[in-house]
Amino acid sequence: MCSSNVTTLKYFTINGISDVPELQVPIFLLVLSMYLISFGGNMTILLLVCLDSHLHTPMYFFLGNLSALDMSSTTITLHKVLVIFVSHDKIVSFIACMAQMFVFSSFSCDSLFILTAMSYDRYVAICNPLRYSTVMSPKVCILLAIVCWALGFSQILPILVFLASFTIYKSSNINHFFCDIVPLMRLSCNDTSSLELFIFINGIFMSTFPFLLTFFSYVFIILSVLKIKSNSGRRKAFYTCSSHLTVVILLYVTLGCQYLIPTSQDNLDSNKMFSLFNTAAVPMLNPVIYSLKNKHVKSALRRRLKCQVAI
Repeated sequence: MCSSNVTTLKYFTINGISDVPELQVPIFLLVLSMYLISFGGNMTILLLVCLDSHLHTPMYFFLGNLSALDMSSTTITLHKVLVIFVSHDKIVSFIACMAQMFVFSSFSCDSLFILTAMSYDRYVAICNPLRYSTVMSPKVCILLAIVCWALGFSQILPILVFLASFTIYKSSNINHFFCDIVPLMRLSCNDTSSLELFIFINGIFMSTFPFLLTFFSYVFIILSVLKIKSNSGRRKAFYTCSSHLTVVILLYVTLGCQYLIPTSQDNLDSNKMFSLFNTAAVPMLNPVIYSLKNKHVKSALRRRLKCQVAI
């Protein structure tokens, strides 16, 4: 309940992942390891896509965009966890909190749309290979990427305006390890019914629309692959989609666990674990999935290493 003397807040306190003293060092080491692996892996993918001419194709162009998003989102969310452990400073300003929420949520939306663009790329490559270079021209790829980025930021902007307009809060303590939409909304003493309705409608568009586009792309891909007579041809076609499909399934499952499970006071800790997996583990696994299952990426990495050794 909100008391009558609650006023506008200028600062929030981030509780972090856990308050148990014995878990602070293990959590710090875990988060630091996940961040370094995620940042290093995605940076490697991004550099390979930029520097290796063999990866200058639509598929790897979108993969580079996904790596840039993963690096940015993990840095935005996990840096505060590391800062809290080192400096014990749990304070974050209202403006910084709003900015973190907006940028992270926008990047999360961008990732869904970029993965959808990648599924469309795979659909054209397998179902219409003769027109692939025309349909997925550099101009089209750049335009698709711009639309994906713009959609992510434009969807979250109204939510930011809603949250920034709230004036009174029950508490300054955010029971999370970064400023996310749901924890902030639950702290407000203002009427959040309009915001909840908007988030629900926006969530349908943000998740269902990209999911359906991806789903139907793979329906057509599977139907086309099944028409291939040779077993080697079918295996090659499925192989080109396996990495992307693995990342799509992983991301949608974790997002479903994080946002579709009701967040009561009793399961806030479990929700934080799902959130940690989504913000740290998934970006960490993406470059591993693409590098281990993709011969082109592994070949590009070997070429870059040989160049460095030669220098």
